[in-house]
Amino acid sequence: MSTNGPVTACQICGHSPLAQVLFLGYLPPVNTMRPIGAPHDLESWFPAELLQCPVCHLVQLGFAADPAVLFPPDYPYTSGTTRILRENFAELYREAQPMLKLTAQDLVVDIGSNDGTLLKNFLTGGHRVLGIEPSLTSNLALADGVETWMTFFGKDSAVRISAEKGKARLVTAANVFAHIPDINGIVEAIGSILTDDGVFISESHYLLDLVKTVQYDTIYHEHLRYYSLHSLKYLLELHGFHIFHVKRIPTHGGSVRVYASRSPKYRVRASVERLLALEVKAGLNGDSWAPTFRDRVIASKLKLYALLKKLKTKGQHIYAISAPSRASTLVNYVGLDDGIIDCVLEISGSKKIGKYMPGRGIPVLEESKLYADQPESVLLLAWHIADELMINLKKRGYSGDFIVPLPVPRIVKNDAVAVV
Repeated sequence: MSTNGPVTACQICGHSPLAQVLFLGYLPPVNTMRPIGAPHDLESWFPAELLQCPVCHLVQLGFAADPAVLFPPDYPYTSGTTRILRENFAELYREAQPMLKLTAQDLVVDIGSNDGTLLKNFLTGGHRVLGIEPSLTSNLALADGVETWMTFFGKDSAVRISAEKGKARLVTAANVFAHIPDINGIVEAIGSILTDDGVFISESHYLLDLVKTVQYDTIYHEHLRYYSLHSLKYLLELHGFHIFHVKRIPTHGGSVRVYASRSPKYRVRASVERLLALEVKAGLNGDSWAPTFRDRVIASKLKLYALLKKLKTKGQHIYAISAPSRASTLVNYVGLDDGIIDCVLEISGSKKIGKYMPGRGIPVLEESKLYADQPESVLLLAWHIADELMINLKKRGYSGDFIVPLPVPRIVKNDAVAVV
């Protein structure tokens, strides 16, 4: 697959043509943000079309944008600032270490290691670690003692790893395995750095959760693929891996952790067949799910717009909370601007403060403004953690109501939020 341009054949099996599931229009890169006050200039916008392969059933984006545009050196995302991710990576270590019986000599390599949050658990556990991270967040990992190479993972870096560090007993790729072009080349490169009994663990946003909870907001150009277990199985088996354990995890609104190896020593656990059967029941081993999903996305957009219109006609001010990557898709697809949403608020220290939402003139400001201004309503753009957000915002003194945009737009009254 080209690293830049239309996707005309399946990224896994090469089949063409692909079937359209949904078209969200044109979207900007979700982490490219113009500073507040900067003049309007040309921006890159790419088609956001969701496609499905009729052979391996991979759901994928119909356009691959240049990774250098999507993941610039000043990429603002850091995994360590998100509690659910910190807890998830700590739990991954507790699960994987006894399962693999890792020793102090074993090397653990994390692809797309970001600020080193995942690898810190293995480093503290006494194992050798190496992060591969193309952005400047690699410096945060280095400052915490996590050896990290600032580069993209691929064949060349795999050769260097083997030459300088030896083979890895474990390779991890958390929330990046769907981001990297040439996925077949990546799986081969992963296999080339693993020991004979090495294991590859991936964590990816899970198609079943995306479909069930109408998470169209997770469709953006960093995510080239939207995996089901069926499509992951097809991909990994092409390269001699077998999946021996899977686990659904709560990150990013619903993800799946997949253990795979080329070694026969790992028996296939019942978790694999259970999840495959669940996907068959949901129709993900075919395309029967697609028309209903499309209809639900459109209905959700219309309902959210109607809800916001009703509030605005009453003269309400509406702020939004949190600017995760997915928020960019939502505000652009629904068509929200600073005439509808006054501002988006981020916690102190966020690199997104002082900038505009991608493609929009909505300013991103510091969260204290919410408590000072007390707008009548606040839109939860990180709606997948709405329950936690509402409790925390109320505890900190917000007295207005909450708008949860997905899966079905609704208002939650402040007095209905129980603070314990």
